[in-house]
Amino acid sequence: MTSARSTLADTQQWLQSALLFPERVDASEAAQHLAPSAPLSALEHLAIYQRSYRVRLETCLREQFPVLCHALGCDLFNDFTREYLRACPPESYTLHDLGRRFADYLERERPDRAGGEGQQPWIDFIIDLARLERQLFVLFDAEGHEGEALAGPSTPDERLALGRGVVLGEYRFPVGAYHHDVRNGREPGEPLPERSWIALVRKDYTNQIIPIGGLPHAFLGFMRAGAGVREAMERAAGAFDLSVDEVERAWRGPGGTRERWIEAGMFVTKS
Repeated sequence: MTSARSTLADTQQWLQSALLFPERVDASEAAQHLAPSAPLSALEHLAIYQRSYRVRLETCLREQFPVLCHALGCDLFNDFTREYLRACPPESYTLHDLGRRFADYLERERPDRAGGEGQQPWIDFIIDLARLERQLFVLFDAEGHEGEALAGPSTPDERLALGRGVVLGEYRFPVGAYHHDVRNGREPGEPLPERSWIALVRKDYTNQIIPIGGLPHAFLGFMRAGAGVREAMERAAGAFDLSVDEVERAWRGPGGTRERWIEAGMFVTKS
């Protein structure tokens, strides 16, 4: 059993290590921390928790990255998650944070990094997809527009502000379209490299993926940084070597971005 000199923190650290790295624990060490029973030794008791703990964490990651699991296949996804959990064991009291470092881990450990064959685009797609799914997962529980007045078609431009529940993303692959197809029961083919920009929008506790282009992404980025509509237009026009009139036509024209984005719930009304 555990020594009286061991602290609770010592025991917790030992147990986490024992759960994540079962091959490092022998029978004598388990007996120092756990009591046996008539049918099972201390090590056999520990083995029950080792198996169930690993399965629980792997299940949690599949739930947080369902489309990535689809893209990789369940077996390969599970292989990645086992190695991820060994390299980046949980460090929070909540499983909500379990996948926080997953995309960075995949980037750091990508197999083509030291292979001498150049970067493989397929791996870029997997990493981008992991980043998108993590953003969607976090956004679901993040602070949204609730408590703020959503803008309407009659709200003047000078009173428009980008809502809290809007996240902008830029990717090397069309991961937004791929995610949408998989979640709607379609089987998309292997995507080709194509730069893409999306806005993730949380409205009324529901997430949306809205495809946008590079210019709208820049325009919304300037608004996120605090610019008003007119200033964001001017800065976006300068960045893309366009006239402000061209940007304004895309904003105000029939079926333009203003109308569609207000309908999607991207803007709130400044007080």
